[in-house]
Order: sequence, then C-alpha cells, then structure tokens
Amino acid sequence: MANEETNVRKIRDDDFEYVDPNLGANADSSYNEETAAEVAAPINYGATNRDANRAGNNTGDTTGDNAASGAGLGWLALALSIISLFVMPVLMGAAGIIIGFIARKRGATGLGAWAIGIGAVSIIVGIFILPFF
Repeated sequence: MANEETNVRKIRDDDFEYVDPNLGANADSSYNEETAAEVAAPINYGATNRDANRAGNNTGDTTGDNAASGAGLGWLALALSIISLFVMPVLMGAAGIIIGFIARKRGATGLGAWAIGIGAVSIIVGIFILPFF
C-alpha cells in the first residue's frame, strides 16, 4: 500500500498521491511524534519539612502552633465581622472577610467561614439596604 522510501501512496495501479510525512493525518504514516517536558529545576523558596526532618530539627508536632494562630485569627475575623454589622460595614466587613480567609487557611475553618459569611452579609446590607434608612 504505502511506499515509505519515496513518501508516495499508491491509490490505484496507475494513480499515485503524494503523502506529506510531516502531517501525520494519514492512517498509514509511520513516524513518531516528539513531545517536550519542562527542563527547568523547581524553585525552592526555603527549607521544607523534608529538609528539617533530614537535619533532625523537626519535633514532629507543628500543628499546635498553626492551629492556635488560626483560632486566634478566626476569633479576630469573627469579631470584626460582627462589629461590622453596626459600625462601618464595608471597611470592617472586608477586613473580617480577608482575615477569615487567612484563618481558614491556617486551620480554623469554622470560625473563618462564619467570619466570611457575616462579613459578606454586612457588606451587602451596608451597600444595598442601609442607604434607604
């Protein structure tokens, strides 16, 4: 069927069609495609937990500090969001939402979620409902 030496495919006995070997759209083409991968080294922004474990400096329990800071930020975000219901809803609500996201990232998911929700409600009420009163 295919004449691989001259890149010509015989359709009938006396009819020939040129096959471009670079297209690869033909069912009888027999060349391999080349793919690429990233060759750059990954960026290291500092010591990782694996490096600390290798050096022997890791105590194994770092969740306590992270959870405590997340809980403190969660309570702060919740307090800002509740205060924003009464005073400066846009400014304090936005601060409560931002700190709520940070608290959720640090492990205080419940407090952060409540702070985000109350801050969003405060901003919506402050922008759309309070101007009419």
